[in-house]
Amino acid sequence: MKIGLFIPCYVDQFYPQVGIATLQLLEKLGLEVNYPLNQTCCGQPMANSGFEYKGENLIKMFEENFQKYQYVIGPSGSCVMHLKEQLSHVKSHLADGVFEICEFLTDILNVKELPSEFPYRVGVHSSCHGLRGLRLATPSELNENPSDKPGTLLKMIKGIQLVDLNRKDECCGFGGTFAVSEEAVSVKMGTDRIRDHELNGAEVITGTDMSCLMHLDGLLKRQKKNIRVMHITEILNGNNEVK
Repeated sequence: MKIGLFIPCYVDQFYPQVGIATLQLLEKLGLEVNYPLNQTCCGQPMANSGFEYKGENLIKMFEENFQKYQYVIGPSGSCVMHLKEQLSHVKSHLADGVFEICEFLTDILNVKELPSEFPYRVGVHSSCHGLRGLRLATPSELNENPSDKPGTLLKMIKGIQLVDLNRKDECCGFGGTFAVSEEAVSVKMGTDRIRDHELNGAEVITGTDMSCLMHLDGLLKRQKKNIRVMHITEILNGNNEVK
């Protein structure tokens, strides 16, 4: 099984510990993982701003970097969803091989246990792209049998207490450039999400998109809250140090 590791640009620049945790987790599960050094942004910021055509060369570069891998794994639902859409548009064979880390662990590896411990009360933020795009969990507005891939993995962690949220799949308000163009609305939405976690006793907020967690973390620090954020791969990998 040839695995290529895709690390989003903002993770590479601001949250390298998430990329490291992703690599370590996959290696602990017995996989040989390669990281193409020439990879760069997937082009999602341009597409979200209405300039999708400016990301065409980035998709070509992605294909060049990852063409030899059976699976490409990334710790970001939004970037993975963008890649799936763009690769499908250009009819690339990679379109069906790009996976967000949680869907890969559940759908491809069928992981049943993880030897990690995390003795904290944890609230899970379901990001919009992962939830409604990749269907990592079942949106509450759909009358379907519920599924929850991140939740299934987190329940394997010893000592963890997952809190029930009042509005478990509501948007945090980040939305990439939306947080810049509609700052006031974005802040209010993010504050509402934090309040939900706070009311239900969460000590840590986790999720599959560090971009959403970055938005919430900024609000938490400005409001001087004691709640911390951690990407789900950090918890699954066994990092139980909450800073």
